[in-house]
Amino acid sequence: MPHGLLTDIGVAVVAATAFAMVARALGQPLLLGYIAAGVLVGPTEGFGWISPENITPISEIGLILLLFMVGLEIDLRKLRAAGSAVATAGVGQFALSVAMGMLVIPFLAPSLVAGYGGLYLAVSCAISSTMIVVKLLYDKSELDGLPGRLTLGILVFQDIWAILFLALQPELATPSLAVLALQLVKGTTVVVTALLASRFVLPVLFRSMSTRPELLVLGALAWCFTLVLVSAGLGLSKEMGALVAGVALSTFPYSLDVTAKVVSLRDFFITLFFVALGTQITRPDATTVVTAALLSMFVIASRFLTITPALLVNRMGIRASVVPAVNLSQISEFSLVICTIGVRLEHIGTPALSTIVWTLTLTSVISTYGILHNHRIYLALAPLLRRFGLRDDRVEDDPVARHGREIMFLGFHRQASSLLHELLQRDPSLASQIAVVDFNPQTREALEALGVVCLYGDVSHLDSLQHAEVDKADVVISTIPDAVLKGIDNHRLLRTVRGMNPTARMIVTADTWALARKLDNDGAAFVFIPRLMGVQELADVVIAAIDGDVAVPRRELRALVSGRREVLP
Repeated sequence: MPHGLLTDIGVAVVAATAFAMVARALGQPLLLGYIAAGVLVGPTEGFGWISPENITPISEIGLILLLFMVGLEIDLRKLRAAGSAVATAGVGQFALSVAMGMLVIPFLAPSLVAGYGGLYLAVSCAISSTMIVVKLLYDKSELDGLPGRLTLGILVFQDIWAILFLALQPELATPSLAVLALQLVKGTTVVVTALLASRFVLPVLFRSMSTRPELLVLGALAWCFTLVLVSAGLGLSKEMGALVAGVALSTFPYSLDVTAKVVSLRDFFITLFFVALGTQITRPDATTVVTAALLSMFVIASRFLTITPALLVNRMGIRASVVPAVNLSQISEFSLVICTIGVRLEHIGTPALSTIVWTLTLTSVISTYGILHNHRIYLALAPLLRRFGLRDDRVEDDPVARHGREIMFLGFHRQASSLLHELLQRDPSLASQIAVVDFNPQTREALEALGVVCLYGDVSHLDSLQHAEVDKADVVISTIPDAVLKGIDNHRLLRTVRGMNPTARMIVTADTWALARKLDNDGAAFVFIPRLMGVQELADVVIAAIDGDVAVPRRELRALVSGRREVLP
């Protein structure tokens, strides 16, 4: 097969899709399918259908975007509010895991610890997979529970540790104290500069771009690659620059929309990254398989030895101390990033990278089932822990208030403004139950002054709706007519929301009788027709929808619509 950039990308994408479907059918993480596809189509152990030299450079964009997205998920304000339990576990888990690894791994993998091999393996085994954990906990609706929040907090600390390691990584080959101190100063300078920019410069720039969502996303990517270039110019890793760029934007109201729109771009390039990684994997011999199995057992044991005691000491209770350890019992795709850079810097050899890949494979498979059955594992371990005198020191089953709101406005224009005023006039307490998705910064400031949450996002984009958690809303309202909506119409919006949240009572807007009948037939709880009714009547409908019954106003509207024979449609 002739090689070329386009041909190789095409083959990589087709193979990755096929293997990802197999992985999904088996209930495994998709990235394992991507790596398997790389093994099959690559020249090392496969058919040689692609040339890694063609796709590896472009796949690095995926790595940069992945770390940028990880940074966007790190909210420093949440870290401050996380409390001593997360701080203790987050700091202690990584440090103790690395220390344990440096002591134990030479006995588990003696052929791989020469030079910096032991350090790389220890660090790689100390961090868990944000991608795998968040996806599985989201699917189980466990992100908002106490164990889920503790799990996410520890993941955030692991990402910060990874930033520090990435800052020092390029200079590990010449580990003089002065060189490492200089590198640490460079890394600190990048971080501080980025945070200062996010405080004083970026808000002005992004505010000026916020009324054009496509320009905002482009500006976010420009910021990302600016820090990538700055970091590379200072002799730091490009990956660190991307991660810091994301952290600097994480507290912005626009981060939700940026995340939603960059995720597809990231997924495409990160797929190529993992396929390219798979092309480098050699066929495992017995030693590699045994070593990966031993490292997997070490990873699982280290999580229970470092996370559970730290949480128990902070009186989190048995369940909230055991479940996070189960959730985090795998190594991270970040470990592949670190080891890939290590191979590039000639700190470690390809066998160490292959061993980490196989360890990731084993721990990902095991932890997938572990997360799915984490509460059964807790129930099995709880009696044993109680025999040692440990107690459930707190009530752990109280769910936190969900992020989603009871009423969600998709877009906010004049009709929505009048409707909101009418609702708050009738019941001011409704402000705490309303969320708005819109990309106008002036609107956001005015809404927040009223105590109404405004999530920056583009309602025409599916991922924006997902990140806004429209699936948790009880009543979803679109008062903007099709002539004003950009990139979507009320019918598509209705179908999109119903696909994400079949039980939501959806109120949509129609400016023609034919569209009103179509929306009603396709499942709208109520169709708002501005030429026929005002917002005071619509407010009555919304109140009825909150109470769960819009049958009467819907019947009345149908009778009005069916009997109209107007000159204009």
